[in-house]
Amino acid sequence: MKNKIALLAQVVIGVVFILSAYSKFIAPGIVEIILVDHGIAHSRETAAVLVRVLIGLEFGIGFMFLQPFSIKQIAIPVASLFLIGFTLYLLYSGFILKDTQNCGCFGVMIKMSPFESIIKNVVLMILIGTVYKTKTLEKKNYILPPIVLVIAVAAVFLANPVKDPSKFVFSRYTDFIGKGRVDLSYGDKIVAVFNLECDHCQETARELAELQRHDRNFPEVYVLFFKEAENTPETFDKMTNSNFPYTMISAKEFFDLIGVSPPRLYWLHKGQIKEYWDADFVKHVQSIKEN
Repeated sequence: MKNKIALLAQVVIGVVFILSAYSKFIAPGIVEIILVDHGIAHSRETAAVLVRVLIGLEFGIGFMFLQPFSIKQIAIPVASLFLIGFTLYLLYSGFILKDTQNCGCFGVMIKMSPFESIIKNVVLMILIGTVYKTKTLEKKNYILPPIVLVIAVAAVFLANPVKDPSKFVFSRYTDFIGKGRVDLSYGDKIVAVFNLECDHCQETARELAELQRHDRNFPEVYVLFFKEAENTPETFDKMTNSNFPYTMISAKEFFDLIGVSPPRLYWLHKGQIKEYWDADFVKHVQSIKEN
């Protein structure tokens, strides 16, 4: 009976670690942004390397708990050190930096605050303690578990290599009022470049907001606002009955991103500019779902 309890706890631990790794693997950008924001990494490139090591370790730990060898001798100590280290980081980010946004533990798949993630880690530590106390049958193999760990880290770098963020036009835009941290390199997104005074921009915002209200699967819209007169984002939202997450940009950024005149909409797919439009916005945006 004790070994059945230990086996069940092992499987739960393994699945949680693998799920955590997978959720970051499909969208590593949000964790990279967090590490840069917190000063853990000085650049997006460094953060990308650290995140992939983290993902590989989580995959490796998860698979170590799903294999039968040296659970007490290797898997439990490695997982415990990992959870303790990550919990200390969460305490730092949540209580010292006062960052209550998504901590990135499950990427963008499951959003958790640092406090919620600490609770998750405590539960995992309890499960690890349960395995340690109840597991009586132990097969020893001191070679296979470390090999699993190394292969997992290497596989992550091969399957999801570090990309040069300088090639991503929108890499600098990672924080939007009304949303918080955003990884524009994940999934399909629309980036709208608006002048707060522009009538065409206001009409486009009305149309986009109407489309979004009637379609739950409508791509996320993020706005880059340029201000040159009296209008504010709040007055713009009232005039257009819209409420898109936004960030303010400079005149140089604005004129670099528009065509002859505003607005311009960009369709981003996995961080790459799939298409951009200067007119017929509704027709083009509706075509995204057909693709």
